[in-house]
Amino acid sequence: MQYLISFLEGMITFISPCLLPMLPIYISYFAGGRERSTRKTVTGALGFILGFTLVFVSMGALAGTIGSFLKSHQQMVNIISGLIVIFFGLNFLGIWNLNLFHGSQKKMDTSNLGFFSSILFGVIFSIGWTPCVGAFLGSALMLASQQAHALTGMTMLLFYSLGLGIPFLISAILIDRLKSTFDFIKRNYRVINIICGSFLILVGILMATGLFGRLLALLS
Repeated sequence: MQYLISFLEGMITFISPCLLPMLPIYISYFAGGRERSTRKTVTGALGFILGFTLVFVSMGALAGTIGSFLKSHQQMVNIISGLIVIFFGLNFLGIWNLNLFHGSQKKMDTSNLGFFSSILFGVIFSIGWTPCVGAFLGSALMLASQQAHALTGMTMLLFYSLGLGIPFLISAILIDRLKSTFDFIKRNYRVINIICGSFLILVGILMATGLFGRLLALLS
């Protein structure tokens, strides 16, 4: 259950207002600023995905390790984690609009972007755009900390990365064919944000009240 939620959070991150509009720019990076070739684009996309996955999984290990040290204070961890996720959800609903959740505008030279340089690009993305993806990444990390185990935290953030990476890879291959789909998402960002924010608030309430852990126990 927790892995499914992490996977869904990764997918929702992909369609977030500060990430999706940048997708064509990332795809052009993988093509080296020239006419796209499928092989070069896919190779670059895979390297990019691997780069941010390495960083996010490392974050998951850290969150799980910290959670294990705080296991004796599990109720406090649940409440704090839940309140943080609820805070993210309220931001998505537009209750407030913090600049904290805007990504970096820095650009890098991608005129000759290969597989290994794409990995580096993915690492830079995961660090520079953490504020942008922060709501759902933060929620995934809070869930990982509640599991109080480094390996579980790593696995949860791996699923989060897959949720973000799989649609990214598909889009890299089919970017031209998916233009109408992206346009539809952009036109309905307000509705999407309400759904995403409500989802985060629900998860946060379940975490804060301890019901999330009980639900996992029932489903295990």
